[in-house]
Amino acid sequence: MRVLVIVKASNESEAGVMPGEQLLTDMGKFNEELVKAGVMLAGEGLHPSSRGKRVEFSGSRRTVVDGPFSETKELIAGFWLWQVSSMEEALEWVKRCPNPHNEDSTIEIRPVFEAEDFGEALTPALREQEERLRAQAARN
Repeated sequence: MRVLVIVKASNESEAGVMPGEQLLTDMGKFNEELVKAGVMLAGEGLHPSSRGKRVEFSGSRRTVVDGPFSETKELIAGFWLWQVSSMEEALEWVKRCPNPHNEDSTIEIRPVFEAEDFGEALTPALREQEERLRAQAARN
């Protein structure tokens, strides 16, 4: 199963405070363990929300909102995409993770939908399209 591991933002990350050498070293070591175990598919840190935008949808109308966004506890500072055998395995990996901030932190784990999760709504034609697009994206 694939899971998205979400590092929640902190006051420091939203203020643009960059991690120090020790945290970068610790995270690099942890990421290396993930890669060697075949768990890590992707992982990145994100700039503060002050550099981002949101698009709000209401029917056919789109409204662009410039960052920063107010609720820090609801923002994302970074993520990993992992391939694991179970939610329990993902949880064990997260428990080994260095604290991603110099203050209290939260990491959220969310399963990623797989094709079989959509049941009959994912018709053979839609499944073929999905597989074709994934293959094309991988080549890009």
